[in-house]
Amino acid sequence: MFTADVIVVGAGPTGFMLACELAMRGIDVQLLDERSGIPNITRAFGVHARTLELLDARGLADALLARGLPVDQVAPAPGAVLDLRELPTRYRMVLMAPQSLTEQVLSARAAELGVQINYGAKVVGLEQDDDGVAVQLADGTQRRARYVVGCDGAHSAVRELTGIDFTGKQYETHILLADVRLAQPPAGGLSAENSADGVVLMVPFGDGWFRAIAWDRTREHVPLSEPVTLAEIKGAFLRIAKTDFGMTELRWSSRFLSERRQARRYRVGRVFIAGDAAHVHSPLGAQGMNTGIQDAMNLGWKLAAAINGTAPDWLLDSYQSERHRVGAHVLKLTDAFNQLVLGRSPLRRGIRRVAITLLLKFAVSRRFVLGRISGIGIGYRRPRGAHPLTGQRMPDVPCSSGRLYELMRGGGFVLATTDRHLDPGRDGVTVAVHADPTLPPAVLVRPDGYVAWAGAANDVWPALDRWCGKAPVNRR
Repeated sequence: MFTADVIVVGAGPTGFMLACELAMRGIDVQLLDERSGIPNITRAFGVHARTLELLDARGLADALLARGLPVDQVAPAPGAVLDLRELPTRYRMVLMAPQSLTEQVLSARAAELGVQINYGAKVVGLEQDDDGVAVQLADGTQRRARYVVGCDGAHSAVRELTGIDFTGKQYETHILLADVRLAQPPAGGLSAENSADGVVLMVPFGDGWFRAIAWDRTREHVPLSEPVTLAEIKGAFLRIAKTDFGMTELRWSSRFLSERRQARRYRVGRVFIAGDAAHVHSPLGAQGMNTGIQDAMNLGWKLAAAINGTAPDWLLDSYQSERHRVGAHVLKLTDAFNQLVLGRSPLRRGIRRVAITLLLKFAVSRRFVLGRISGIGIGYRRPRGAHPLTGQRMPDVPCSSGRLYELMRGGGFVLATTDRHLDPGRDGVTVAVHADPTLPPAVLVRPDGYVAWAGAANDVWPALDRWCGKAPVNRR
């Protein structure tokens, strides 16, 4: 007896996004979280361009844009500036929006879709068989579902109970967090500075409070259990940024060490993991929440297809092959940022800064770095002989009935074509007629915004059979 089709453990951005992806396709999903409610603590801030595109594909981006702070330049190293306005997207920015705001937007969407959210539900046991997964809770009750997905963070109970190795290392420099008020806020509301002592960031919440973040080498000896005081965070900013922006009040603070770890597997039978349960890394580069949301977008439609009986046998396995590789690349990127600004050797830090400054002077390498940081350049491996667009992010082209990403909001496949008479003959496949000369005559776009197949319009039928299932169609 199943209590749900899918149990998602962890009500953070990844868990909420996954629950929404499942519920919008008619899947009965329960969201469990051991917390008593949504906390006001937030660590993630930056929402990158690719994540904004995917949220736009579900009609959710505007709610974030209305309250976030768009930033169109980032500096991965002193003197090395990346202009995000060069990105080939309508979201030429990184949006400074606290994780709590992203969770509010996603939780509201989950409520609209009827997702059952259970707070105070701590998972202490997990057993699976050929038909489903049983989840044991700390209160002695049990839930059973066809599939379980752990989105329950770096210390994931689902990952540990499933026996998945989580390999990597811990960084040495403490991260200090503090919510403060400022008498002299930074121009534009955002500030980032570094020195030999470390790195500091000041990010606005948008309500008069700011999140002060510091990697302070001089405080590495302090026990992690010791509270962060206003004096300590002020001292870090004064030494590293030469200003504390007039910090006058502190309402919350924390001290922790970040890690660089990745799960060896993202799937064991009917159990999956996503987000921080699958990968954790340095906050530098603001990749964590973005990668987790993109994990959820990849897995959601595949799980729904499996439950609805329309998924080919290989589809669920593709979550591991696609997203594990992306997670590994993200760890390399964030580790490079960490070494660039927090490495122990001043000589090596200097060499790395010179190297990245030179790298960004050339258009090809600059576009590569922009694509990696923003997520726009992330793609999946294509089969041998397939069109070069296969596996890549689909651009948001104008179509006769609206932007392509607006047409994706139903959650199905989109067939983008120049042939206005092309009829896929399948439910759940939307035809989008466009006139973009840079695209092939027919492009089958997956529900997560990546290209499943591209080529001549008359050759689309095997691709439709492979991805969407066989159906009686009128083939011209």
